[in-house]
Amino acid sequence: MNILGNNIIQMGSIVLFGIGFTTLLLNNNMIKKIIGMNIMDTSIFLFFITIGYINGGKPPINDMDIRVMVNPIPSSLMLTGIVVAICTTAFMLALTIKFYHTYGTIELDEILTINK
Repeated sequence: MNILGNNIIQMGSIVLFGIGFTTLLLNNNMIKKIIGMNIMDTSIFLFFITIGYINGGKPPINDMDIRVMVNPIPSSLMLTGIVVAICTTAFMLALTIKFYHTYGTIELDEILTINK
């Protein structure tokens, strides 16, 4: 099978990262920016977990051949990343609510014109 066929999930995660990055850059709505950031986070988690996966691999519980064990380090690091992403999302949503109560809008271009 060709290289693209073997790495289709990694290529999909790169496309998801691009979608999230584009959403983050091109929208002025803060909720849409948060959604774009979450899409980027999810694509990074998907990418790293698929790197640690071995087709037909066994969990690293017993003394086995290292060539057939799934690498547990990317999965454990991504669990920590998921917790950080949830906390970051909660903080961004709290800031969005505070901006809405202060300025009456969550559009960044309107908030910038109010401050001028």
